[in-house]
Amino acid sequence: MKPEKILYGGDYNPEQWLDEPDILEQDIQMMKEAHINTVTLGVFSWAVLEPEEGKYDFEWLDGIVDRLIKEGFSIILATPSGARPKWMADKYPEVLRVDANRQRALYGYRHNHCYTSPVYRQKVREINMRLAERYGSREGVILWHISNEYGGECHCPLCQEAFRTWLKEKYQDIHTLNKAWSTTFWSHTYQSFDQIESPSPRGETFLHALNLDWKRFVTDQTADFIREEIQAVRDGGSTLPTTINMMYDYEGLDYHKLADLVDVISWDTYPAWHKEPETETAMDNGMQHDFMRSLKHQPYLMMESCPSATNWQSVSKLKKPGLLSAQSMQAIAHGSDSVLYFQIRQSRGASEKFHGAVIDHYGGTDTRVFREVSHIGVDLEKICELKGAVTNAEVAVIYDIENRWAIEDAQGPRNKGMYYKQAVEKSYYAFRKLGLNVDVISMDQEFGSYKILAAPMAYMFRAGFAERVRDFVAKGGIFITTYWSGVVDENDRCYLGATPAGLTDVLGLRATEIDGLYDHETNQLVPEDRSIFATKISYECRHLCQLIDVSTARILMTYGTDFYQSQPAVTFQPYGMGYGYYIGADVEQSCYDDLYRRIVELSRVHVPVEQVPEGVEVTTREKDGDVYIIAQNFTPNDLFIDLGEGELLLGNSSGKISTYETIIMRRRKQ
Repeated sequence: MKPEKILYGGDYNPEQWLDEPDILEQDIQMMKEAHINTVTLGVFSWAVLEPEEGKYDFEWLDGIVDRLIKEGFSIILATPSGARPKWMADKYPEVLRVDANRQRALYGYRHNHCYTSPVYRQKVREINMRLAERYGSREGVILWHISNEYGGECHCPLCQEAFRTWLKEKYQDIHTLNKAWSTTFWSHTYQSFDQIESPSPRGETFLHALNLDWKRFVTDQTADFIREEIQAVRDGGSTLPTTINMMYDYEGLDYHKLADLVDVISWDTYPAWHKEPETETAMDNGMQHDFMRSLKHQPYLMMESCPSATNWQSVSKLKKPGLLSAQSMQAIAHGSDSVLYFQIRQSRGASEKFHGAVIDHYGGTDTRVFREVSHIGVDLEKICELKGAVTNAEVAVIYDIENRWAIEDAQGPRNKGMYYKQAVEKSYYAFRKLGLNVDVISMDQEFGSYKILAAPMAYMFRAGFAERVRDFVAKGGIFITTYWSGVVDENDRCYLGATPAGLTDVLGLRATEIDGLYDHETNQLVPEDRSIFATKISYECRHLCQLIDVSTARILMTYGTDFYQSQPAVTFQPYGMGYGYYIGADVEQSCYDDLYRRIVELSRVHVPVEQVPEGVEVTTREKDGDVYIIAQNFTPNDLFIDLGEGELLLGNSSGKISTYETIIMRRRKQ
């Protein structure tokens, strides 16, 4: 997909207003006034497109599509499988999911359908093909939005059989599976694949490899369903690119296994602004943007965001003036080629009637939200040249969903609060505070092109990971890892021998014991030499403290209290042409900030801005020999930043950056 503009608009549901044509016409005029250029149609339209089995009604959609294209709008057209019609559930109850307790759901909600069901797959294929035949070559239709926010799992008999088939293909014989799963523990050995069931609170939940493989199966089965959806579109004659809208930090699927199925990555972002300091929320949201961008290492789409307050968070907080613009521009800064909202017009009833929208129930243009949406539309037109610009990163952080599954299921040093995501965030935040672009990748992705690679809490070393790290460091890379790393293999079986497995010589140490701290407990990391890597006398650590036996590594910090006082906690050593760093405890953010600042100074990583004020994000994109430097202020105070020489595209050139302001400067790449 090569849009001629930054896509601006969002989900539009005209089927809710078919009996009020004046509203439909009014909406078109208001969207034009707001500089909206793109709408997503048909996400939840199945019951209107096929009100009875085999009886289709596309005339209403024809009229909407024709009218929007005539007015110059681009259309993203959805397949409607995210919510099936009632007639289908009544006639074919197998399409409804069965939960882990083996109870079949009643009709309702959205994601309540079995991805294995042949009936459901056939019904989806039929309507997808008809949509593709009718609209797949229409000028103005630019992208297929496949389903909506894939997620969830089904434990029905069909899925049980599919799971057993998946296991047979993976392990070939039951003895190999038993060994991989360590089933002799508690005498849980299987005699055949036919005996295996999915995890259930009524049955087996303590075979951790079973739990892992079930999650992997759910991802693979979802991926297979996505392939069939897309194939139906192709068989209907459409060659338009495809996307699936992914979700924030979603644990139910391994998105890395879905990325290659689609042409464009997209995701839905709904930060809980004003709950924590804006700088923290912005960092968290920025990391998710970078995670999505790193799935394909190309520009992506922000498919959904809220122009006002959501209706489903615990507190539906309004966005303060200017924050919607900051959130929208943050997406552009991190590599998005769109700013799209859910929703264009607020629904009158049902679940999301109070979810924020561009056009609210009042229906006028003289609202605070509509004015801000319009202002953003103008700004996006000013910076349209950023479309297609790429994000180049010299540093990466590993955030691996399979590793997360294993950590949270392991029954290890803490069974409540292992804080894997927070550990990754500390590395990510430390790099971002220096104004560096950061790729957020999985353990399986390539990392040979980076200069610095951080792998916090890399508990599970899947096959080949340690060897790839060794090669990376030997060739000059800087590798940083932490406590609770290299402990188990891909089946959650503990490595025998020294850990981190396969990297003890690279790091110059071996991990011995790990201390799980109670929530009220703390320890300290004390720098050996503050002049090198530290600015504080000590740094507080919580939750987990790894004890290590140093062989050749240099000790940078030691523990401050407890029976392991003065024992090594943070180390580094040269290996080949590179360096290996080890952080032994869940230490506070400032320690990461100080340590990573010095590591970057000693590396060959290019820093785009010399001084980045606390709370300001600096990001870069590149295109045709130009570098776009994007600075954003997420603090409540006016600050000053020197972006150097260049042509100003957005914001002011005085050096002052106000609260929620975005400054974009273009300069030639040196």
